[in-house]
Amino acid sequence: MERGTTLFLKIAVFIIGTPVLALCIFGLPGIAARDAAAHPETAYLQYPFLIGAYISATPFFVALYQALKLLSYIDQNKAFSELSVRALKYIKYCAITISTLIVIGILSVFILITGEGEDIVGTV
Repeated sequence: MERGTTLFLKIAVFIIGTPVLALCIFGLPGIAARDAAAHPETAYLQYPFLIGAYISATPFFVALYQALKLLSYIDQNKAFSELSVRALKYIKYCAITISTLIVIGILSVFILITGEGEDIVGTV
């Protein structure tokens, strides 16, 4: 792979990660605060929402870091080394973790909604 191609991919990884980091720092607390102000009866869910969002964002950033490491290994002509295989394994584990956390989040929303007597079909 040419050096320009990996540089383009590294820039793409930064472009992907920067808005997500900005959303985690600036957007999520504002979203949670507005929702708590609009629905005071569920304001207690503000902090569990934030904790779950930050826990879900952590493996995403770990995977982006591993992708940068993998691209640097490719630059060093170590594309088929043990280090690059390990980076790919970490990326796979992060993807599995993110998927599992999303399923757990959806199930917890279903459990919270059924406890209030709301119609679960509207949420789905």
